[in-house]
Amino acid sequence: MAKPIIYQIFTRVYGNTNADCTFDGTIEQNGVGKMNDINDAALSSIAEMGFTHVWYTGVIRHASTTNYDFMSHPANQNVVKGRAGSPYAICDYYDIDPDLAVDVDKRMDEFKQLVERTHNHGLKVLIDFVPNHVARNYYSDARPDVPQIGGGDNKDMAFAVNNNLYYIPGVPFQSPVSDRDEAYQEFPAVVSGNDAFTASPSKNDWYETVKLNYGVDYQGGRCKHFENRPDTWTKMRDILLYWIEETKIDGFRCDMVEMVPSEFWQWALGNIKTKHPKVIFMAESYNMGLYREYISAGFDLLYDKVNFYDIVRGVTEGHVAAQEISNIWRKTEGIDRNMVYFLENHDEQRLASDFFAKNAMNGKAAMLLTAFMGRGATMVYFGQEVGEKGMDVEGFSGRDGRTTIFDYWSSDAVRRFAGDDHSYVGKGLTAEEKSLREWYKNVLSLAHGSMVFDFGSMFDLMYVNLDSYDKGQKIYAFLRYTNNERYLIVANFSSDAIEATIRIPEHAWQMMYVDSNSSIVMEDALGLGNEKILTNVKALQTEGAKLTLGAYDGVVMRL
Repeated sequence: MAKPIIYQIFTRVYGNTNADCTFDGTIEQNGVGKMNDINDAALSSIAEMGFTHVWYTGVIRHASTTNYDFMSHPANQNVVKGRAGSPYAICDYYDIDPDLAVDVDKRMDEFKQLVERTHNHGLKVLIDFVPNHVARNYYSDARPDVPQIGGGDNKDMAFAVNNNLYYIPGVPFQSPVSDRDEAYQEFPAVVSGNDAFTASPSKNDWYETVKLNYGVDYQGGRCKHFENRPDTWTKMRDILLYWIEETKIDGFRCDMVEMVPSEFWQWALGNIKTKHPKVIFMAESYNMGLYREYISAGFDLLYDKVNFYDIVRGVTEGHVAAQEISNIWRKTEGIDRNMVYFLENHDEQRLASDFFAKNAMNGKAAMLLTAFMGRGATMVYFGQEVGEKGMDVEGFSGRDGRTTIFDYWSSDAVRRFAGDDHSYVGKGLTAEEKSLREWYKNVLSLAHGSMVFDFGSMFDLMYVNLDSYDKGQKIYAFLRYTNNERYLIVANFSSDAIEATIRIPEHAWQMMYVDSNSSIVMEDALGLGNEKILTNVKALQTEGAKLTLGAYDGVVMRL
């Protein structure tokens, strides 16, 4: 299996070419991207970049302020964030979001066609699975024959093993938002999705969602009642099976897995993989202490946010020394194949935003590590490869350096890449943006195309190169190798272009099974025109190789 290279698309925004979006605009004013906008041209452009998987974010129906005739339980605007709503406030687990369809009545057919198109371009499909919470107006119109979530609950009980939700008996819900239309009525109040056991959640709570009950009595000492399988377990397992078997997707990115007991994951993933062993499960994870537990439960991939992302972001921003990167691989030794490295996703600030690297070109060094350092997956958020800054003020989302997930909007850089005709050839990009995309293409294609970055070993060179430049504050150097391939990667996190001398010690050559008397050719693996270096093992041990590194950039040299 080649190294997974995942492209995350926020589906609602990706194909929207409206350049004149209005603050807090409706779907009629601002438009919305459609599944059909992700056409063969789009998918060809994604595949040629070296991606292997596409994660379509926000395709399952979620609560919004846009209502359709088929909806028997339309959302109340006082429990929807933004006009488009959060894609993580699911209101029907068995349906496709109607905003994304050209023909609303054929929305599931359009999604199946998108899956087929994606597969035809050699790409696998991931979608979100949101297991911890649902929208307050949850009701499945698509599958009214399936027992509804919460439909059989005893609402007089704060907790009951086979209740699907948690309640605050005898107390009405009070929304922290009441500036739209009629008030929202809910009695008794249902506990909010972020474990806010109150009838009056704040604006900072996930007040638009309610928490699912997997048999854990949070107010009763967090006691677990799993002896007789809780009803929620079966319902959620069946939802996963539905999407696999009905639409032929290849896997799921699972939201907030740590808010759901690992016992459920062990049971559900084991059950599913018995029938569908190739289905991929990627976990949104933040607790390193639970990494191995969730891998044992059946997860194939885990976000390495609090380890890789946080450290590399700190180095990029200049308040963490580059030598701290050595701690990343040490902490996940033995499970590095399960890690997902990324610099952006829908939750995090854009790399090119004023809040992070300030310019997409300043993120190249960080991207070299994201692509080449680990044996797990590399993930890129749509628009990252063309320098999307995410600095708009959209509506519910302010100027926060993120592309909104709550509003009807479009992405400036992606819109110009797509073109009004959805040809996806970059006619509207600047020269710098085109250059950046070509650089990403070279990096990702190498990461995907060379087995060394999937199966190969890593050798950290920092311990012999701390004196190379600013005592390890700004440079990080390492090797990736197999018996047949060897690469030297050096990343420069300085705002200055520098010349660095990198030594490769005797022990590294021994690990790579290279004789100490060998001659060595070092050549640019990214095709960037760096001068070929002719040297030998002994010279690299003692004198090192002199490499010119651009500001916030680096080199990948094939040995």
